[in-house]
Amino acid sequence: MAGPSSSQAPTPPGPVVTGAEAFAASRFAAVAGKRVGLLTNHTGLVRGEHLADLLSKAPNVKLTAIFAPEHGFRGTAEAGAKVRDSVDAKTGVAVFSLYGASRKPTAQMLRNVDVLVFDIQDVGARFYTYISSMGLAMQAAAAARIPFVVLDRPNPLGGDYVSGFVLEPALRSFVGQYPIPIVHGLTVGELARMIQGEKWLDGLDGLQLSVVAMQGWQRSMRWPQIERAWVATSPNIPDFDAALVYPGIGMVGETDVNEGRGTPTPFRMFGAPWLDGARMVARLNALDLPGVKFEAAVYTPRAISGVAARPRFEGTRLNGARILATDMARVEPVEIGVHVLALLAAEARSQRSVRLFRKLAMFHAIAGTKRLHRMLESGSNGAAIVAAWQAEVAQFKARRARYLLYR
Repeated sequence: MAGPSSSQAPTPPGPVVTGAEAFAASRFAAVAGKRVGLLTNHTGLVRGEHLADLLSKAPNVKLTAIFAPEHGFRGTAEAGAKVRDSVDAKTGVAVFSLYGASRKPTAQMLRNVDVLVFDIQDVGARFYTYISSMGLAMQAAAAARIPFVVLDRPNPLGGDYVSGFVLEPALRSFVGQYPIPIVHGLTVGELARMIQGEKWLDGLDGLQLSVVAMQGWQRSMRWPQIERAWVATSPNIPDFDAALVYPGIGMVGETDVNEGRGTPTPFRMFGAPWLDGARMVARLNALDLPGVKFEAAVYTPRAISGVAARPRFEGTRLNGARILATDMARVEPVEIGVHVLALLAAEARSQRSVRLFRKLAMFHAIAGTKRLHRMLESGSNGAAIVAAWQAEVAQFKARRARYLLYR
């Protein structure tokens, strides 16, 4: 597998210095003289050049292994597609898949590694699997008795907004490893600290964990304030507009509704052949949700190679709604998602022939609770559902306070 392109124009300097940029500026002092394993993907850029390339050229370290999460080292594999081991053509370093036969680095994969480094841009949603890969890699590092270094990057949704039901232990899975809300408001570095400190995974007591912190990032910042280009974090998150609504519309996508996959704007629209789009839009706009408005959309999902090979309702004309952000700082994506779900559930009940939840186990896993489905089935509206998670979100925010690195 060829490595990510490093030929793109460098990102203009902004107010935020990422952990990877600080790490490179230090000439990798934290890992000097070490054999380095790097868990990363195409987002691991430092001013337009991939961190793997910089490490491979550095005279004081030796890059000996690359570990690739879901979507692969280049980030081009479709959601759920298995990723194979390979060799990076640019550096000649072995690339081990953590989304194939193994979800965790094995002892054999780590045999020539003295320190394991994590550098991936996350999107801030519990069910985006990069943070699951991070935790399992932390376990592997602890078992191998090697340090684990997180190069911190911004949470694109900011650090103040926290929302959604906290994951229940019985529903723990690769799309939900930790008892955190759907949107947790943590950077990956802060989350790693909390995973270890709260003992959410076994075997981490002796792990030597360190975080290379960012400079200039504040909790109030969402991606547009960071002043840098977005790198598609996965095939269906091509821009921040998609990332912004993903935590809510990602749940909608686990129902008998197309969530924009198979279009140029995934997660920014939704539709179904059984849906009255105009009525849905009128009801959503009447809610006056902060930072968004909705407009009617008629569209036909198409297969897109490497992005959406088999989108739901492929080739079928759908009626639905398009989500338009009017103030990105005020958008509450999880709340949008549950209001949409509540209206979809009401519409499905009225039609009787519609079976909204066809893969209930996955819906529960994404929601992190069975309460959401129960409330939707009983006719609860979006406001009642949002009210139901407020106490546990408050408890989580109090618990996370000691692990925060930024104000």
